[in-house]
Amino acid sequence: MKLGFVTAILQDESFEEVVDFASEHGFSCIEVACWPKGKAERRYAGVTHIDVDALDDKRAEEIKAYCSKKNVEISSLAYYPNTLDRDPEKRTEAVTHLKKVIKASAKLGVNMVTTFIGRVTDATVEENLEVVAAVWPDILKEAERENVKVAIENCPMLFGQEQWPGGQNLFTSPANWKKIFEILKSDNLGINYDPSHFVWQMIDYIKPIYDFRDKIFHVHIKDIKLYADRLEKVGTMAYPLEYMSPKLPGLGDVNWGKYVSALTDIGYNGYICLEIEDKAFEKSKEDVHNSLLLSKHYIENYIIG
Repeated sequence: MKLGFVTAILQDESFEEVVDFASEHGFSCIEVACWPKGKAERRYAGVTHIDVDALDDKRAEEIKAYCSKKNVEISSLAYYPNTLDRDPEKRTEAVTHLKKVIKASAKLGVNMVTTFIGRVTDATVEENLEVVAAVWPDILKEAERENVKVAIENCPMLFGQEQWPGGQNLFTSPANWKKIFEILKSDNLGINYDPSHFVWQMIDYIKPIYDFRDKIFHVHIKDIKLYADRLEKVGTMAYPLEYMSPKLPGLGDVNWGKYVSALTDIGYNGYICLEIEDKAFEKSKEDVHNSLLLSKHYIENYIIG
């Protein structure tokens, strides 16, 4: 496996500085944030380490050459919007930019994009599946033309009242994965597998690795800590951040030995990227850098890549 990190955590650093950090500290790859410039709508979003709107042939060659020189691969281009937003203008903006990211991924020879399916927040699952069937075939045609794989992360995008009641991503469970893959029959559509989101949903995060082995294109390493005393007071119907929080790997409730063991069982040897969202490590730039290094040190108990 090739170990890297999602670059959004280094939001104040340039692309070259991010690559330098990865190279200096022995990371094999980076998942590069590619939001539209100046479009931050939430934490860990709105980061633009590669501006796909300005990616001409010259800049693409510079990026490829710099990565080659530093021996750091790009695992994917990352853009996580709500492509099914009820607002038609926001939906069009998200889909349009996602297609640009797909084209940029092909131009750079990365051929992978990590993103969300999206969700109409206040609509039922059944209603959302109809919207998926209307919106996503055109996106996947673009991916197929460009020979780009699209890996959907299983984050519900439901944290507080602003995403209530259904969250902003339908790709939340193995049951929903099955329904979506039945609608979108494309070899270019797969999973960006993150076990942490299953922890607070009370879903087994090991069995789906075997069940969907052929659809796992990319992997995230992030932990979640459940606070049992808080959960007992508010219950699972509360806003999730009332009873859980993202943590560095090893500081939460994911059993990383079992998780990596399952990945090795299915022969996964692709990209595995740290996604850092632990607020306890955000007081300074040094804290942020240390969060990546601590996470790398921990996960290397199980993989070296």
